[in-house]
This record gives sequence, structure tokens and C-alpha cells, in this order.
Amino acid sequence: MTAECDAELDVKGYNCPLPILKTKKQLVTLPRGSLLRVEATDPHAVIDFTAFCDKTEHELVTHTQDDGVYIFVLRRG
Repeated sequence: MTAECDAELDVKGYNCPLPILKTKKQLVTLPRGSLLRVEATDPHAVIDFTAFCDKTEHELVTHTQDDGVYIFVLRRG
């Protein structure tokens, strides 16, 4: 787990909608303001996570890509 994140979630290998569903389930277990790092391989993940955060109180802090793995940091709203 990275030092700045409170929790990590590995959803590599899952396709839409499972990465978002598993992320939602993990976020509700965290206190407001917590940071969750999510690793995904679904090529639609950037669109899905951006839309998810636009439609909820959660914030997409960062997203990067490294060798086919999409890494998202979300702040629980």
C-alpha cells in the first residue's frame, strides 16, 4: 500500500461493471476523506471511474497508466 493512501483495491482482470461495483463496496467501508488506490486493467476504466466520480460525492484525485494497468486514487466523499 502506498503511504499516502488509506486502502488499496486490485480489480485487475475484471471488466465493466465489476471494477466500479467493487470500488463502491470498498469505499463505503472507509471514513469520509480517506484515499483509496485502485488498480484496473479494463480499457474503459478511465471513462468509468471519471463518470462514477462525476455522478457521486467521491473525488478522482489522480489517474495514471503504467504498462496496461490503470491506477486511480479516489477520495471518499
